[in-house]
Amino acid sequence: MSSHSNARIPTSTTVSESAVISAPLARVWHLIKLSSFPEFWKALSKAETVKGVSPETDIVRWHFKDGTVNEVKQEEHSAIDHYITYSVISSEPALSYTSVVSTIRCYAVTSGEKEGSTFVTWTGNFSSDADAGVIEDARYKRREALADLAAAVMHIK
Repeated sequence: MSSHSNARIPTSTTVSESAVISAPLARVWHLIKLSSFPEFWKALSKAETVKGVSPETDIVRWHFKDGTVNEVKQEEHSAIDHYITYSVISSEPALSYTSVVSTIRCYAVTSGEKEGSTFVTWTGNFSSDADAGVIEDARYKRREALADLAAAVMHIK
């Protein structure tokens, strides 16, 4: 058995976080657009649509408060099934892994004590070169963003 100081810790390359948000689906879904993320996610300072790409390609540049800038491409969107899938296509500084595809899904809670709320999942599927630190950071950021989303919808009429 060889010992390497650079040995990678085997890790899952999928992150899935979820929350029940005490607001109706329509109010939550209203914010789930790539260009609207700064309206709820406190880690972002602004989002701007990237022009000059093809008409059927939606790319948004997210500016994080820590100075990171990501360009994210909308891969899928369904106003019927209430989900959005996006990928990070560039990052400054550069990412330490090859790729990530994320999906946010919203479900109306239709019965029980949380009826009228929204169940939200936010998954991320990373390339196999993402290490344990990347996965844990993604888990933390999604939890933080879901908490921010829950707080933000309380201010929407």
